[in-house]
Amino acid sequence: MSFIHEIPFAKALQQGLLPLVLVLGGVTARAGQTEEGLSEDWNLHGQYTMVTQWHGDFRAQYSGANSLTNRAAHATTNDATLFLGYRLGPQTEFYMDPELDQGYGLSDTLGVAGFTSGAAYKVGIRDPYGRMPRMFIRQVVDLGGEVQQLESDANQLAGPRTADNLTFTLGKMSVVDIFDNNKYAHDTRGDFLNWSILDAGAFDYAADAWGFSYGAAVEWNQGDWTWRNGLYDLSNKPNSTTLEINFRQFEVVSELEHRHVWAGHPGAVKGLVFMNRGDMGSYQEALSLYQQDMLACLSEPNDTALTCGAPNTANVRRYASRLGWAFNLEQELTTSVGVFAKVSMNQGDKEAFEFTEINQSVAMGTVVKGDFWQRADDSVGVAYVQNGLSNQAKAYFAAGGMGILIGDGALTYGSERIFETFYNWQATKGLALALDFQHIVNPGYNQARGPVSVTGLRLHAEF
Repeated sequence: MSFIHEIPFAKALQQGLLPLVLVLGGVTARAGQTEEGLSEDWNLHGQYTMVTQWHGDFRAQYSGANSLTNRAAHATTNDATLFLGYRLGPQTEFYMDPELDQGYGLSDTLGVAGFTSGAAYKVGIRDPYGRMPRMFIRQVVDLGGEVQQLESDANQLAGPRTADNLTFTLGKMSVVDIFDNNKYAHDTRGDFLNWSILDAGAFDYAADAWGFSYGAAVEWNQGDWTWRNGLYDLSNKPNSTTLEINFRQFEVVSELEHRHVWAGHPGAVKGLVFMNRGDMGSYQEALSLYQQDMLACLSEPNDTALTCGAPNTANVRRYASRLGWAFNLEQELTTSVGVFAKVSMNQGDKEAFEFTEINQSVAMGTVVKGDFWQRADDSVGVAYVQNGLSNQAKAYFAAGGMGILIGDGALTYGSERIFETFYNWQATKGLALALDFQHIVNPGYNQARGPVSVTGLRLHAEF
């Protein structure tokens, strides 16, 4: 079963219904006071984000089916979301987020493992279409401790909650709504844009081609510690728009977080492990089958039973497991300056299932608020990430194999190195404009292509 529906919204947009939807997103219903403070029975918020990116011509000795085009290009994505929350009981909440999407990433979101825009899905459609990316229930069990007052926000009802609690989430969501969060690098609508800076690059989290999955998670918050565990549905095949119907293919993920205060400033350290279990192809087996068929292909080039042309992991998929881990640090240095670091790795012997072709990744950066120049709501960020492939993946792509995001038909390997910086200007309350710049060395891990510089502009409104 899927909650995804494609709907022809172009006429509605032309008739001006999108502004009405966004205005409705600002409505918030509040239902009285408790002893601890404000408590909502329901709320409704909304957001709209436009991201446009462009790059000029760049050097390319050759290109393949999954290459970033080496000719000047631009691409724009638009998305508008309503966030509806409803209180089913004192500690039971229901949320749903209907969304309109439109547009493509650069080169149809291909050619760079650490892709340039977190607002670009692997599914690009010219006309606006509707989806239901999130629909879930959250149940909180108070365990004591300090009573905290939650503010009304997207997917959060205002109300009191004890610091120590068990939080259960069940339904459709993004795995990274709960896991692998980072205060300074996790929000494509407010900070960085690059995939491998927003999320740990080697965290191949369960998702359909839009980045969402069915599943359940439990979070145990106790003092300075939080332990999270989740079970999520994989796609029916790698990088599919359709999720598995019976959880035969699944992901389990566990994360332990410790919050601390260093030199009077808050910070957090997180360690995450995950396992994907499903039908996945081994790079080495795909290469071996390809090499075995090479001679036969010369004499029988039209035999569809043979692996001719290039190795393909789809030809050797079998039920197997793929493990990985991620380390995540955030630390405030002053009230205006924060730093972050992310390190991740996965088993590189099999194809990526959902996210992207990254087997090792190291990212670090800083975000500075505008207090220094009397623009307290503005921010500037600088980050660097280096992504790598395993030896098995290198051999597969060098032989012409294709992946989810990369595949130039050949490979002169070099680690993918990305520098990103942004300036986020808060024009008014609820409206921000950001200028983003990324410089990518060895896009798709290929020294024969690039470097390439990508400039981006982001408009974000929230209500």
